[in-house]
Amino acid sequence: MKDQADTPRVPDEVGVPDPFQYMHPVLKANYGKWDWHDRPRPGVLRHYAKSGDVIYTVRAGTQRQMDVFTIRKLCDIGDKFADGHVRFTTRSNIEYMVSDEGKVAPLIAALDEAGFPVGGTGASVSMVSHTQGWLHC
Repeated sequence: MKDQADTPRVPDEVGVPDPFQYMHPVLKANYGKWDWHDRPRPGVLRHYAKSGDVIYTVRAGTQRQMDVFTIRKLCDIGDKFADGHVRFTTRSNIEYMVSDEGKVAPLIAALDEAGFPVGGTGASVSMVSHTQGWLHC
């Protein structure tokens, strides 16, 4: 028992987790090798890699604090249209990465139908970031 008390436990919740294990394969293959991007419509970015690969980022707005049902709905949409590859921005928007252009329009339609506005890039309003209030204090 004394040996365990003398050896501090290494916490597993410290630091940023390795992002590569969750990264879309196209993003991983072209990490640091992007050539340029454009915006086909508000809320959609099209990234071009120097290798010739193309990937789309579709950003949708969400509320600041979400319940488990909303998160599951967003993840179900990601599983169906984005091969499960999602990420949250610092302003609590959700981004879906899609390498197949044919999945972009159905993804946008599913997000619209579920009540999540696609936008936040280009000629559209970004998510308003506010103080946390009681959640922060």
